[in-house]
Formats: sequence, structure tokens, C-alpha cells
Amino acid sequence: QVQLSESGGGSVQAGGSLTLSCVVSGKRFRNYCMAWFRQVSGTEREGVASIDTDGNSRYIDSVKGRFTISQDDTKNILYLQMNNLKPEDTGTYYCAYDRIGCSAMWRWTPFEVVTALDAWGEGTLVTVSS
Repeated sequence: QVQLSESGGGSVQAGGSLTLSCVVSGKRFRNYCMAWFRQVSGTEREGVASIDTDGNSRYIDSVKGRFTISQDDTKNILYLQMNNLKPEDTGTYYCAYDRIGCSAMWRWTPFEVVTALDAWGEGTLVTVSS
């Protein structure tokens, strides 16, 4: 069973940077997807970025050019480098694993995705002040 644990959240001013980390343990399927989601209380969980086993990444439009998703050489740590942060980036950021792959992951609706993915971390809070 895959387990995920995030860290690196905090409070920054607009224009600042943070790097989130997610430690991955347990055995994963061969062609899995790793992703970062975020959620503001009272709203739906939103996919932010994903990376597959070939290193292909995908981002939502609002973070393109500012966020970078990556993995270390062992692929046991997932990162999200966030630059030029904006107040609208505020939220709890979750690390996620999907054994089916990234194409399938992005097709889930925000309502479905919480139960559809195979593993979630506990989340780390990012607060961006103006």
C-alpha cells in the first residue's frame, strides 16, 4: 500500500516561493501517476500538476510558468516548486498517487477524484498574503 506524506507548506507574501515535498513509501504500479492537488475550505479539490513515470508533466493554466513538479532520482520524493506565488494559490496542498496513470487521473471530476485515486497525503497548508 502506498503512503504519502507532505511537508513544506507555510505562509509567504505574494511574489514569494515555496517548495513542497512528498515522501512516497510502498510499492507502486509500473505506469503510475503522481500529482499535486489543492483545496480551499468549502470548495472542490483541484488538480494542480501531475507527472508520470516517463517524466511527462502537466499543469493547470493558472500555475504554468510558475510551478514545477519533479521527482528525485529514486522517485521516492515528489516536489512542487512554487514561484511568484499569488493569494489565489492559498490552500491545502495534497500529494496523490494513481496507479492507472495521468491521463485517467485528469478525467475524474473534482467530486470523483477524492475517492477515485489510490492514495492521498494528509495535506500541507500554503497561505499567500497580498
